[in-house]
Amino acid sequence: MKRICHVLAIQLCAGLLVAGAVHAEDKNPKAKSAGQKHLGVGATPVKDADVLMDGSRKMLDDKWTYWEGPRFASSLPIKWKIVDDPVDKGTVVMTDDPVAAGGKYGTADIVTKKKYRDFRLHVEFLIMKPGGNSGVYLQNRYEIQVLDGDKTKHGMGAVINETESPYHAYNGVGKWNSYDIKFRAARFTDGKLTENALVSMYFNGKKVHDNVKIYKVWGGPNSGIDGGNDGGRGITDVPGGLKLQCEGHDVRYRNTWIKELNLKGNTDF
Repeated sequence: MKRICHVLAIQLCAGLLVAGAVHAEDKNPKAKSAGQKHLGVGATPVKDADVLMDGSRKMLDDKWTYWEGPRFASSLPIKWKIVDDPVDKGTVVMTDDPVAAGGKYGTADIVTKKKYRDFRLHVEFLIMKPGGNSGVYLQNRYEIQVLDGDKTKHGMGAVINETESPYHAYNGVGKWNSYDIKFRAARFTDGKLTENALVSMYFNGKKVHDNVKIYKVWGGPNSGIDGGNDGGRGITDVPGGLKLQCEGHDVRYRNTWIKELNLKGNTDF
């Protein structure tokens, strides 16, 4: 009888420990199940991904440079700052370059030195003040908007001017947000565009874009590659880097990584 009671007591303790762990995971927004560890804020890099931003000056200088478009007005080394994470421990990158004051995009945007075609991307951003503005540019062409307060097709999380803003998924000012993106570059045959670029996206772990076709580069020549070609419709068959926009606002970035892919079909995760 004593042995049976002892076994039951051990089983009861084990059950309590498991229940406690599950309860702790429910209360901890950073805790993720195995299937979700690569999505949302705090996501860990997938296998063979290349980390592009870890909050260090060294990585910023090693893997990024300025995009020297027609409006470029800054100079190397990159003037963006390394600052303390306002929410968690560690340091992050701040979009702070005085030449961009007043919303002058294209004057101090940074782009990866490496160029990409198809890829899987994770990027985390935090807007410090209402109205904060930046942007994530796929292939230095197609913008996924970062803009607090805007719920239009030009607003937060939109494939700019091509989809509605999934503003419902936004965590708000002073909180970290994440984009998880699969991107398939435009396809060409004999130099002619035959298939538009495709993108799918999770915003803070919520699916918000599903195989969206991107038809043009918006914003003109100051926005990125091909922006000045045929009103943005003159897409060329060349890879491009990941670009982050500086518009004179305090927007911060961290935990950014990318994995090159060779997508045969759509951009489903």
